[in-house]
Amino acid sequence: MRDQSVISRVVRVAAGVFAPGHLGELTQVVPFELVDAVLVETGRVQHRIRELPSRVGVYFLLAMCLFPEVGYLLVWDKMTGALAGLPAVVSPTAKALRDLRRRVGGAPMRALFEVLCGPLTRPMTPGVRFGSYRTVSFDGCSSLKVPDTGRNRAWLDRLAHGGYPQLELMTLVETGSRAMIGAVFGPTATGETEYAKRLLHLLRPDMLVLWDKGFDGNDFLAAVTGTGAQVVGRLRSNRRAPVLARLADGSYLSVIGSVPVRIVDAQITVTCTDGTVFDASYRLVTTLTNARRHPAGALVALYHQRWEHESAYYALRHTILRGRVLRSGDPVGVEQEMWALLTLYQLLRTVMVDAAQSRPGTDPDRCGFTIAVHAARDLVIQAEGVLPEAPDPVGTIGRRVLARLLPPRRPRL
Repeated sequence: MRDQSVISRVVRVAAGVFAPGHLGELTQVVPFELVDAVLVETGRVQHRIRELPSRVGVYFLLAMCLFPEVGYLLVWDKMTGALAGLPAVVSPTAKALRDLRRRVGGAPMRALFEVLCGPLTRPMTPGVRFGSYRTVSFDGCSSLKVPDTGRNRAWLDRLAHGGYPQLELMTLVETGSRAMIGAVFGPTATGETEYAKRLLHLLRPDMLVLWDKGFDGNDFLAAVTGTGAQVVGRLRSNRRAPVLARLADGSYLSVIGSVPVRIVDAQITVTCTDGTVFDASYRLVTTLTNARRHPAGALVALYHQRWEHESAYYALRHTILRGRVLRSGDPVGVEQEMWALLTLYQLLRTVMVDAAQSRPGTDPDRCGFTIAVHAARDLVIQAEGVLPEAPDPVGTIGRRVLARLLPPRRPRL
C-alpha cells in the first residue's frame, strides 16, 4: 500500500455572494474596503444585492487582465476554483459577466488606479535617486492593440497599412522602481507631448525628469520647469542652442526659449564582448547648471536610466498581456480594460518594491516581474492570502521574488 498524504487548509474570503471577489494575495494591496470606497465615490454600488455584486465585478476585471489568454468563464473558474462547496458561489453565463462589466463601468477602475499610482520607493532605496532628486521619466507607447471593430476604428483610426487599431499610452514612471506615477491614453493622432502635459501636475520639485528626444519643445520644457522639477533630456540632432559659456567638463551654458539650461554633447562608444563596436552622438539638455555638483559624465550615465521606462512597457505588453490584443470592442470597454490593466501592473510593482525594501540594500531592478506575475496567478487560483492571517510584510509573492533575485543589471545600450 502506498503512503498517502492529505493536505488541507482553510480558505478565508469574504462572506456570501462577495466570496468570488478577490485577487489572491494581491487583495491585501487592494482590500475590500478600498474597492467599496471607490464604488461609492463613483456611484457604482449595486442598488440591490445581486448574485454578482459590483465589488466582485472590480476584482473580476483585474483577474481578466491577469489571465488575458482565456475567456470570461475560465477567468471566473480561476477565481472560484478553490471556493468549491461554498453555496453562495454561482456559475454565471458569459453574458452575465459581460453585463457585470458594463454595470461596473470604467470610473471605478480609473479611481482605483489613481489611488494606487505614485512613487513606491523610500529615499534610501538603491537606484532611485540622483543626489537629492527622485528620477522619473516620460515616455509613450503606441503598440497596444485593440479589436478591429467599427467603434474602435472610429475612435482610434485604423493603421494606414491595415492591422489592428492602436492606442497611445503616455505614462510618468518612477525609473528606480518602474512604478506608474500617472497615465493617460487615447488616439495615436494626439502628440506625445500633448498627452504628457496632462501629467505635469504630478511633478514635484524633488523630481528629476528624464525624457527621450521628441519632448524637447520649448513650451514643454518651460511647462516642466514651471513645476519646480529638474530635467535631463535628449535633444534632437537638428536643435541648435547658443553657447553662452563653456564649462570645465566640456558642457556649456545655453538657453532654450526662456529656460536657462546646460548642454552636454557626448560621444557614446559601446564595445560588446564579441568585439563589435557601436558609436552614437547624444546631445543632452539639463536644468542642472552646476557642473561641479553634477558633472557631464554623471549626467550621461544617468540618462541611460531612461531605459527603465522601456522595461515597464515590456512588462505591460508582453509579460502581462503576452502580446495579445485587448478584449474590448468599443471605446468604453477599452478605457475600462486599460485602467484595470494599469491598476494590476501597479499592484504587482507594489508587492515587488515592498519585497526589495524588506531586505536593505536590494535594488528593485533585481526583482523579476515574470516571477511576480506567475506567483499572483497561482494565488488567485488557490484563493490564498486573500485576508491576512498574521503580520507578513513580504507575503508569498514577495518571498518568491526574493528567492530568485536577478543578477545586478548590466549596462543598457
